[in-house]
Amino acid sequence: MQERWMPVGLVAAGLFLVNVIARLVVRFAAGDNDDRQVTIGLWALFAVGAVLIPVAFWYGRRVPMIRVIGELGLAVVVACLLSVLVGPFVSGVGPFSNGVGLVFRQFFYFVGLSAIGAVVGLLILMTTGLDYKSQSWKRYIERSGTKPRKVVRR
Repeated sequence: MQERWMPVGLVAAGLFLVNVIARLVVRFAAGDNDDRQVTIGLWALFAVGAVLIPVAFWYGRRVPMIRVIGELGLAVVVACLLSVLVGPFVSGVGPFSNGVGLVFRQFFYFVGLSAIGAVVGLLILMTTGLDYKSQSWKRYIERSGTKPRKVVRR
């Protein structure tokens, strides 16, 4: 059980850590400058998406795609909830101090950019033929000694 859920917890912790670092940078470097705060926040969201590209690539090589989607999705949602509900305390404010609308926007931005990063990583994985399914087919062909049929065109 621990072998299955440990990577999910580590991914969620890593994504939350990226958010905490961004919030600390905003708190100490941006001050009251709203433009800087927004810019740093956007870069942090892009960093979360960028972190998920190699994570999805690595994870997709080892397990079937349905598990990748479910487990990475769970990790993203947990990290997002932590970032939206616990993260603001790092900045010295409450999670709902700027309204519920901001909380929902942060949630959807986080999940959306995370999904984009994961999809890019998985597309790269499938394009290179290194995903779990492609490797399974390759092993089957090598073990059975059969070759794929050639298409006969007339």
